[in-house]
Amino acid sequence: MLDKLVAQYSAIIESLGEDVNREGLRDTPKRAAKAMQFLCRGYNQSLEEVTNGAIFESDTDEMVLVKDIELYSLCEHHLLPFIGRCHIAYIPNGKVLGLSKFARIVDMFARRMQIQENLTRQIAEAVLKVTNAHGVGVIIEARHMCMMMRGVEKQNSVMSSSVMLGSMRNNPSTRSEFLTLVHSRRAL
Repeated sequence: MLDKLVAQYSAIIESLGEDVNREGLRDTPKRAAKAMQFLCRGYNQSLEEVTNGAIFESDTDEMVLVKDIELYSLCEHHLLPFIGRCHIAYIPNGKVLGLSKFARIVDMFARRMQIQENLTRQIAEAVLKVTNAHGVGVIIEARHMCMMMRGVEKQNSVMSSSVMLGSMRNNPSTRSEFLTLVHSRRAL
């Protein structure tokens, strides 16, 4: 698979009018191919693999929030990065998920080519699936290079997307609590 990607990156570089044999570009097709494999490694992961059984019995029935999880993804329309942060909350239903698993879930889906709206939904549905929570809320805030580097070139634009499931969607006070906690910025 790597050899095929290397050949395709060589063809792209040559099609742009560059010489892939010049010193600065000599190893670029291979480096670019390896980088793309790394950036898209989420295709080779499963939810079961990334959560690794880290689901624990718990009596807590109050909201659990993990915020400011960094994410890096590739827009499926231009293959340019979007970079941001993800906030995840859930209302446990007898089980809690190990803290690091939220970041692993975000990374698994972010390391695929897609749009932010779908990424938000995939994360929410995955957390709901593994925890069987009463409710799940996910908000992603991201800057898109396809808006900043090309097209309209708007440097300060930020896209926000949200998905609310279960009680996060159906209970206005639960939803409000989530939104208030996400937007509070308290230094540690």
